[in-house]
Amino acid sequence: MEQKEKKDAYAALKIAAFRNFQLSRFMLTFAVQMAETIIAWKIYELTHDKLALGLLGLSEALPFIITSFYGGHAADLFNRYKIARRTILGITICFAVIGIILSGDATLFKLYGALPIYLIIGISGIIRGFMAPAYQSIFPQLIPRELYPNAATWGSNAWQTAAVLGPALGGIIYGYSNVEFSFAFAVVIMLLSFFVFLRVPIKETPPKEKTETLYQSLTAGLRFVFNKQEMLSAISLDLFAVLFGGAVALLPVFASDILHVGPEGLGILRASPFFGSVVMGLFLAYYPPTVNAGRNLLVAVTGFGLATIAFAFSENFLLSFCMLFLTGAFDNVSVVIRQTILQTMTPDNMRGRVSAVNQIFIASSNEIGAFESGLAAKLFGTIPSVIFGGCMTLVVVSTTFLFAPKMRKLKM
Repeated sequence: MEQKEKKDAYAALKIAAFRNFQLSRFMLTFAVQMAETIIAWKIYELTHDKLALGLLGLSEALPFIITSFYGGHAADLFNRYKIARRTILGITICFAVIGIILSGDATLFKLYGALPIYLIIGISGIIRGFMAPAYQSIFPQLIPRELYPNAATWGSNAWQTAAVLGPALGGIIYGYSNVEFSFAFAVVIMLLSFFVFLRVPIKETPPKEKTETLYQSLTAGLRFVFNKQEMLSAISLDLFAVLFGGAVALLPVFASDILHVGPEGLGILRASPFFGSVVMGLFLAYYPPTVNAGRNLLVAVTGFGLATIAFAFSENFLLSFCMLFLTGAFDNVSVVIRQTILQTMTPDNMRGRVSAVNQIFIASSNEIGAFESGLAAKLFGTIPSVIFGGCMTLVVVSTTFLFAPKMRKLKM
């Protein structure tokens, strides 16, 4: 049976519930990435402030971190499917309001500055704090355990494909139309995502094995992760790589001031890491990276750091595209290995809380990394800040190699 599953690269996709779940997630990610590309370009266009781009990430990350522990607790206590449905609608409303604020000649923005945008992004961060653990907890309920690695690969492929198309199409549509049409398009796709999710069959949340206080329940995920060296190391590698290697947050600066390619070029640059991830994901569907998981993870994060440094030095659009492509390809190896570790080592009744810890480490690192990149760029310059981030990624890999032998030797 095991040999057959390894040979069947499309095994998880043959399950209807999994397909509908991934289609809904694909559409939501596509629309959110599209809207976020337009927001980043518009904010930089109106402010010409690199720090303003970093604050976009921070305004979402802080509420997300604060909320995620409660989101994980809720995902293990209440119905995960109902939580996911309501949060999709909440995210849709947030982006619809931002579209209204930025529409026309952005009168509301000119009156109040970026503060209303940051506030609404903060609300979306709270919603994401409940959405992310619910989504990650639903994922393994749809497939048999032996298909977790295959499902993790296709789940990553779906997300990355959406993240390729969203920014690219967002930049193109905005470049050739206006804010109103671009945001209306994105919001319609978000609503379609909600209706597709309604086709995912609802399953009951596994009962808790023991009675816990609220504090014990909220911190159970942290205790579990910190007691698993392999899991902690995998999450930490991804955390620091994204935290210090957050060149994507500065892409509006590179597109506008260094490469001079406009919003259309920005959309392509933002899509290039995800395009690399999609290509790598198709390869990983046939050749899973989990056989020598520890070694492959360390090599992938090293490649991510080196590609980030090369991107910083590039003044050529094609070379910049290629380096960002490589960051996405290496990152997908890390994502598949980390997701497989999380899904195979976590008991069903703790998936929400462990997923919340993972999301705090990983998802919030994108936004905090964006703030770090924006602040470093403002203080030291755009190019030095990206070089510093790539070098710090290499330092983290070296540290993990030396002090986490279980991670280094991990085979799955």
